[in-house]
Amino acid sequence: MPRRGRGRDFHRYLEGGERDKEIKKQRERERRRADSASEDLGCRRGDFSRKHYGSVELLISSDADGAIQRAGRFRVENGSSDETTDYTPGTWRRTDVHLENPEYHTRWFFKYFLGKVHQNYIGTDAEKNPFYLSVVLSDQNNQRVPQYRAILWRKTGTLKISLPYSPTKTLSVKSILSAMNLDRFEKGPREILNPEIQKDLLVLEEQEGSVNFKFGVLYAKDGQLTDDEMFSNETGSQSFDKFLNLLGDTISLQGWAGYRGGLDTKNDTTGMNSIYTVYQGHELMFHVSTMLPYSKENKQQVERKRHIGNDIVTIVFQEGEDASPSFKPSMIRSHFTHIFALVRYNSQNDSYRLKIFSEESVPLFGPPLPSPPVFTDHQEFRDFLLVKLINGEKATLETPTFAQKRQRTLDMLIRSLYQDLIPDLHKNMLNRRSFSDVLPESPKSARKKEEARQAEFVRIGQALKLKTIVRGDAPTSLVTTGLCRKEPWESQSFCSTFPYETVCADSWGQSLLVATEAAGVMMIDDAQVLPPVQVFDKTMVVKQIHVVEPQDLLITRADKGKDARLYVFRLSMLKRGLEERQLVRTKCDSRENKLEKTKGCHLYSINTHHGSELRIVAAIRNKLLLITRKQPRLDGLGTLAAATHSPVDQFQYIREICLCDAPVVMALVDGPTGENDNMICVAYKHQFDLINESTGDAYRLHHVDANRVNFVAAIDVYEDGEAGLLLCYNYICSYKKVCPFNGSTPMIQSNASDLHFSWNQMPNAIVCAFPYILAFTTDSIEIRLVVNGNLVYTAVVPELQLTASRSDIYFVSSAPVNSASNCSSRDTSSQSSPQTPTGYEMPVFPLPLGDGETQCKHIFKIPLSNLVGRSIERPLKSPLVNKVVTGLTAPVGALMQGSSHTLSLSRMEIKEIASRTRKELLGE
Repeated sequence: MPRRGRGRDFHRYLEGGERDKEIKKQRERERRRADSASEDLGCRRGDFSRKHYGSVELLISSDADGAIQRAGRFRVENGSSDETTDYTPGTWRRTDVHLENPEYHTRWFFKYFLGKVHQNYIGTDAEKNPFYLSVVLSDQNNQRVPQYRAILWRKTGTLKISLPYSPTKTLSVKSILSAMNLDRFEKGPREILNPEIQKDLLVLEEQEGSVNFKFGVLYAKDGQLTDDEMFSNETGSQSFDKFLNLLGDTISLQGWAGYRGGLDTKNDTTGMNSIYTVYQGHELMFHVSTMLPYSKENKQQVERKRHIGNDIVTIVFQEGEDASPSFKPSMIRSHFTHIFALVRYNSQNDSYRLKIFSEESVPLFGPPLPSPPVFTDHQEFRDFLLVKLINGEKATLETPTFAQKRQRTLDMLIRSLYQDLIPDLHKNMLNRRSFSDVLPESPKSARKKEEARQAEFVRIGQALKLKTIVRGDAPTSLVTTGLCRKEPWESQSFCSTFPYETVCADSWGQSLLVATEAAGVMMIDDAQVLPPVQVFDKTMVVKQIHVVEPQDLLITRADKGKDARLYVFRLSMLKRGLEERQLVRTKCDSRENKLEKTKGCHLYSINTHHGSELRIVAAIRNKLLLITRKQPRLDGLGTLAAATHSPVDQFQYIREICLCDAPVVMALVDGPTGENDNMICVAYKHQFDLINESTGDAYRLHHVDANRVNFVAAIDVYEDGEAGLLLCYNYICSYKKVCPFNGSTPMIQSNASDLHFSWNQMPNAIVCAFPYILAFTTDSIEIRLVVNGNLVYTAVVPELQLTASRSDIYFVSSAPVNSASNCSSRDTSSQSSPQTPTGYEMPVFPLPLGDGETQCKHIFKIPLSNLVGRSIERPLKSPLVNKVVTGLTAPVGALMQGSSHTLSLSRMEIKEIASRTRKELLGE
């Protein structure tokens, strides 16, 4: 079967001459559009700016006489092109619009626990504060990927983590709490057997915020400067009515059974009609000023202000087509309103202009406004506005005012529940088995009694779930209808059947260099017309690999222990060897490519922005060896001068730096001048340190307060040209801005731009591609936003392994290719019916292979250009040129036998193969 498949692909290749020409033209266009290779690297590591989200300004409002009335500090988003060059007309993408921390990813207890057999525990920490722990063994999204989900309920909030399931390794409550950084107890956790506990825990989860939202809509005529004037508008205009029809449906409040948002649905005391819609599972009710009761005697229109003034988010629709609106949020007297969305409709070109004002304490939230912030597509504007409003209200709940109130409420509920449970300590309501194993099976003793208890547990949970849904307080985003929408993180099949376990990889042009344990280093072409080509045999056991195309360089770390070394090769020489059908390189052939002083190297790192100089830091136990290579000499035409020898002699050994321990993670940080202010971030023991490359001095960057530390990554990112680091360890990701050196000491201090967030599952690798940061775990890809750490998506990928991310992102999975996985079912609201429920459905990966079937790995690719939204430079051709064909009809393992299977086929030979393939396929 593999031979027939290859023959079919090759036959199509012969008949697709015009298609190949078009592909070449497209690649040439992409190459011309790209700025430089450094932009490629900059995109990957996250060169970003918070200016996408506006700047804080002091806004003052005055009356008609010019007297100052009120003032306030607001973050103003107007999408001006002078704020940043990244969001200019033509580069903004609709795919940047995401609900942040969506309920279908965050309401774990409702979705994964309620109505299912799970375990709940109670205990008190070292400070005598009560806590609750809920644990369930679930099949993640029906992908046959069992994993434990755990929720820790504390007065400071809830912590949620996922842990991989192993049938051979018993997981205890103590180990789960340790993973949550809770190791000390005043009283050990005991299991709660009463099924009624589900009702109380559901109440605790509901403290995260409402699933449904109420937004104010205030109509303002052009020139109105006070809230009394705006609230006194008895009716709207034709353009205002058009805007309301875009927001949702006009519903009658009398007898309304849906979410009412505080409006009277019995006696018409809050008006007769209102605007309502459902968007991605959220019910939205709009408090429209012209639909609320109007009083001629009351100039302040207290009844209208009672509703709109208590809304966290208010839309101000201002009549007129002036491009510079006169509205300021300080015109509105409101204690609760933190966000104003100013909308202006231009009847001449049928477009909407949007401006956002957020109170200074509100955390950043997306999506960022396009530049200019003008929408001509009304459905696109509706999606953007509703997502912006929902994200804004969620962000406001994190401000100190709301967060402290929520924490007090959560603390009161937890303590009250704990007091209710204390009298039942001796009545078998609490199981005395501390740290019992978290297993799905019922105990062997009293099996019937336990099965009856579990049945009652499930029955009560399902009843609670149904009641919550009927009440309208449940996330219904999993209901999906509508159109299919591509998301920027959608993966593409790169290689559907790769028969080896991968160690590491890196992209080379449009191909991928993959290091394996059993077959050395293989090259895979993106077109999949040719089978993998062996570049190094299995004697080269490569553990790390970097392709540095701008410098015509391949860097690898091979072997382990005392035999480990760094090797450097010229890419041009490797490519020539492929073209000329030379022997596959061995470890013996690569002796002249060794960097001798790197013996025993267990880790290395390179600078990602290597403009004038490439820097390599090799870690040999607790010693750092700094190595540099000057920019290769250019010939008169501006291209790299031809060379046939090894590049080893171009590398210089600068200095050695001794550390207190062997580093586990390293990252090079470029200083602003590139002279004496370059730094190295190293992670070891329980800390991240910064090392001055020039002096070797170490400075404490971050201390990890945990018993066990699993260091994941330190990623150098740059905000507006200033260096920063994303420090990833355990479940934590922390951003630290690193100011330039002040003399010989780096300025490391708390900064307002620093952020800290937790992953739901412990990452094995992290990739930053602004505006996204992706965590690759054992069975999922968790996608968040860099600027605030908010979750936007979690994809289920069985047996996941990140292999390369220097350019495009490549990962390996045990899941076979399925075209259904290339299309997310995140729906847009129906244009004809804004009331239509919409939702988001995760991509479906097929089930794992069964027993007895050949286990092959599947390599997927996420194009970086889709994530960062800009052109990425790549070579015109893949290193695997079309004329190189290796064992076209032979199994991949045959490649290891040498160059006798590498052929340069003539045109007649190609036609003969194509003819034979046609006969096989058509039965001629």
